[in-house]
Amino acid sequence: MKFNKFVVAAMAIGLSSATLAQSIGKPEDQIRWRQSVMQTLGWSMGRIKANIEGTYNKDQVIQAANTIQALANSGSGALFAPGTDKGKGWHDTEVKPELFTNTAKLREVGSAYNKEANELAKVAAGGDAAAVKAQFGNLGKACKACHDEFRKEQK
Repeated sequence: MKFNKFVVAAMAIGLSSATLAQSIGKPEDQIRWRQSVMQTLGWSMGRIKANIEGTYNKDQVIQAANTIQALANSGSGALFAPGTDKGKGWHDTEVKPELFTNTAKLREVGSAYNKEANELAKVAAGGDAAAVKAQFGNLGKACKACHDEFRKEQK
């Protein structure tokens, strides 16, 4: 598998975020790091969506899909430590308290997200825009399931 500097950097961000969560321990730092992970995921999803809806650039899609995969496998779940359901990172947290009590549902939606992120990277590498579009939809459903269950409504 070919790694470029962008993917390596994204992986380093993900790995350092998990390490930071364990070493710093301050809820506001963990909230800020996970909000940064979510921003990066959103940006990467936006890149793929723009390629699906516009002129398809296989290399851009691969980069974005690899970033999503790297973050999905980074251990960033450690940033959802008890006590981080309240507070502020870059902005107020949007995590519902149920995330910390409904571990079975969290495991279910987290596993689905991880599976779909890994599959998206595989599909993107193949270069088939229609297959990427379908798998991107699967990943979007996995993301939505978690947001519906554990994210406060945005104002």
